[in-house]
Amino acid sequence: MEPVVTALRAESQRLYDKVSILPEAEWDRPSPCRPWTVRELMAHMTAGVGRVAAMLAEPEGAADRLVSAAGYYAPDARFSVRANALRTESAQEGAASHPDGWALAEHFDSVWRAVVAGCDGLPPGRLVRTRHGDPMALGDFLVTRVVEVCVHGFDLAEGLGDEPWPTDEAADVVARLLLDGRPYAVGASVPGMDWDRTTFLRKATGRLPMSAAERAAVQRHGVVRLTLG
Repeated sequence: MEPVVTALRAESQRLYDKVSILPEAEWDRPSPCRPWTVRELMAHMTAGVGRVAAMLAEPEGAADRLVSAAGYYAPDARFSVRANALRTESAQEGAASHPDGWALAEHFDSVWRAVVAGCDGLPPGRLVRTRHGDPMALGDFLVTRVVEVCVHGFDLAEGLGDEPWPTDEAADVVARLLLDGRPYAVGASVPGMDWDRTTFLRKATGRLPMSAAERAAVQRHGVVRLTLG
């Protein structure tokens, strides 16, 4: 589990470094995750990371039909119209609970640090239950948190007019999830597509468009499809 915790630490620190210096007006720019602003998207990300602490505070449940990290992103009720509406409202309320962007950034910083500290020494197989009721191994759930911070980091960067900023540690975790455990290799993971790793991640997660040929290549070479908001 150590590489995943290291990735969450690195990506969260990178995110904090980016948003903690934003002028207040920048927080109200629209994000590509409509209808959220940059501020509301950041509140969503903060809540997503913070769920780890809440889950660890609950008793360890039974190991029945564990959901994998990829299985967490199945196209089911978790991404229904109702679930998405609740997700949108929750982020808007979370953003409004902070007086300014700097306070939200500082809150995120305290949340991710507490989560990383709380996972220290825990086994990856420690069972947790998601807010959707899914039983998961802690190590797998932490992979989904790296996905959330990294992929929504692409969204934040776009909303701010910035270049993508994924850390190597997080990009490797997300790439391995998409490639069923394999690291990304330019021209080899998706033969014929000489994407750098960041481009691959953005295309495979719907953050950049793909041509019909690219979609066929991704499907042909077994790239895992994640249902993402």
